[in-house]
Formats: sequence, structure tokens, C-alpha cells
Amino acid sequence: MDMPQPHPASHLQQAFTKLREELQRSIIGQPHLIDCLLVALLADGHLLVEGAPGLAKTTAVKALAACIEADFHRVQFTPDLLPADLTGTDIFRPQSGSFEFERGPLFHNIVLADEINRAPAKVQSALLEAMAERQITVGRSTWRLPELFMVMATQNPIEQEGTFALPEAQLDRFVMHVTIGYPDASSELAILQLAREQARRSLHPQPPERATLSQADVFAAREAALSVHMAPALESYLAQIVLASRDAGAYGPELKRWIAWGASPRGTIALDRCSRAHAWLTGRDYVLPEDVHAIAHEVLRHRVLLSYEAEAEGIRSDQVVSRLLDLVPLP
Repeated sequence: MDMPQPHPASHLQQAFTKLREELQRSIIGQPHLIDCLLVALLADGHLLVEGAPGLAKTTAVKALAACIEADFHRVQFTPDLLPADLTGTDIFRPQSGSFEFERGPLFHNIVLADEINRAPAKVQSALLEAMAERQITVGRSTWRLPELFMVMATQNPIEQEGTFALPEAQLDRFVMHVTIGYPDASSELAILQLAREQARRSLHPQPPERATLSQADVFAAREAALSVHMAPALESYLAQIVLASRDAGAYGPELKRWIAWGASPRGTIALDRCSRAHAWLTGRDYVLPEDVHAIAHEVLRHRVLLSYEAEAEGIRSDQVVSRLLDLVPLP
């Protein structure tokens, strides 16, 4: 496969490199999470981050939002949350004798849905319209959301008390599902030192630093990432991975027994956009199979639904995705 030659990093790529370095200074021991945050931003998709409490999920999203010149709002999802708490509602104004729409937190550019899997189904359905259509409907009126709109959600493992599995239709709207674990010993020590330093700084508050990226920078970077070259053979490879998840029997009885439902066409689109974004972040203007493999688990783990047999055998989605990557031949 003929590859174009690498080109010098643009000022936008340098800005994203600086952004990654800035995030790594405040988020210790989670480099993969930081890369996925940037890929999701470039791919114009929503991101779901899953991990146990205390692993800097919320901190990472807030740190990214602070680096962009955009409106940010955090919503704590709880079992008593109502759809109007997200979308807003019509408020009666006695002065005019009419109703006026009061906008909710979804009208911000970046929305942090914290512990998203603790809210009831009605709230999830309201969020689903916003994620899928970039609009919300209240009564008979439909309202468009900002051009730059991202939902970055955190989720506790569903085995924990008070959590609910998200609907498959909503999971499919997340471009990636990132799982994170506990840091190693050296990172744990660095976290302790950082927390101590932040405690000292809180005693002498400083003015907030200016955001690193403007919205115009984000849109320009997205356009540049979309322009990254992908060979036709590699595009076909992406499609074959997704098709293999739907026709698992063609790749052996084991996969057929494990997979109940394969990935939707959104999985193919997400693989394409995230692969291009990953390549662009590394400073290349072409996509390699390594870019596809680097984000395949995050793109597919929530889209490949396991059978009861797989769950009974203790098989995880990541194992199934790894098997798909092993069995589908490279271009």
C-alpha cells in the first residue's frame, strides 16, 4: 500500500500537542484517556468514560473543557433527575401573561453528564435526542443546540449499587467508550504530590489561565482530520471488521456463540473518523492499520453485544474485539 510522505506538523497539530501536555500535567497516570478525549473532540462525537470512583474521570473532562473557549456545564445524574432538568422548560411570566422557554444545561457547548447510568429512562431519552439530533423538543417547539456540542459522560461500573445499564440506542451514539483502571505505583505517588501542590495553590488563588483553543481552532482541526488520507484498501478493512461482528459465523463457531448483535453502521463511521483523528494527532496525513487498532476497542466495545453464553463464560467485549482484529485479514 503506497503511503504519502509525512508532512511537518501544522500550527493546529502543535496546539493539540501543547493541549495534551497540559492535560498530562493535571491528569496523572491516564495517558490513554487523554488521547481518547482529544480523538473524540476531533471526531465530533460524544464520549463515555467508565471506571471506579476516584479515577479522575470528571477531572479529566473538566480539564479539557477549561482549555477550550466554550461554555461548560456539569450535571450530576441522580435517580430523581427529570428531563426538564436537562432540556429546560416553559416558565409562565405573570408580567406578560405568556410562557417563556428557560434553557437547560444542554444548551452549553460541552456538557459533562456525571454518573450518567444513575438516571432513569425518561432522562436518558431526553439526552438521546440531544446527542443524536443536536436538538431538543419541549412541548411543540424544537430548539437547536450550539454548533459545538459534546456530551462527555462518566459512568460507574454497572455492578455497583444504584447503576443501570444504558439503552443500546444511546450507547451507539457515543463515538467511543473508554474504560480506565487504577494507576500504577509511580503514578500514585505523582498524584499524591500533585494533590499536595494543588492544596497549597488553593490557599493563594490565582486568576484562571486563558483557554488554549478557540472554537474556530476546533472546527479547523476537525476539517484537517477529515482530510487525512485513507487508502481504499484500509477503508474496506474498516468495513470488514464491522461486518465480521454481524456475520460472526463466517469466522468460526466461537465468535458466533459469543456475539448476539454486531456493530451498526455508526461503528464503521466512528472507526473511520477516529482513525483519521488518531493519525492526525500523531502528525501524519495518512492512516495506518495501527491507527485503526489503537481505537478499535474504544469504538466497538459498547457496540458489540454479547450473548448469554459469552457472559456465562466470563467473556468480555474487549476479548471479542481482539478476536475480530486477529481474524479479519489486514489489507
